[in-house]
Amino acid sequence: QVQLVESGGGLVQAGGSLRLSCATSGRTFSSYAMGWFRQAPGKEREFVAAIRWSSGSTYYADSVKGRFTISRGNTKNTTYLQMDSLKPEDTGVYYCAARERSIIVVLSIAQAYDYWGQGTQVTVSS
Repeated sequence: QVQLVESGGGLVQAGGSLRLSCATSGRTFSSYAMGWFRQAPGKEREFVAAIRWSSGSTYYADSVKGRFTISRGNTKNTTYLQMDSLKPEDTGVYYCAARERSIIVVLSIAQAYDYWGQGTQVTVSS
């Protein structure tokens, strides 16, 4: 079993910053990629950012480009999401995801990922 645990969510005013962390535990595996998604109330889950583990290549949704930064941790299968200049529309539950399979796929779709965390709430007040 593989578990992903997110942390770092909370309440912040517009213009503020938060840093989300995602750590894995359980069965040892090598991530091909890790990603972050979010889901606002009444909306579908949407892609936020992803990183390919070996190359460090990063991908972002247009809505967060220039404000959010995804990075790899020093610990294997750990990833961070630095969120700056937060807006009320960034509010939602943020989920971490990991892909173990090494076949190259588009990383902006939920189906690309094998494991998911339970999510952490981010609320941005205006």
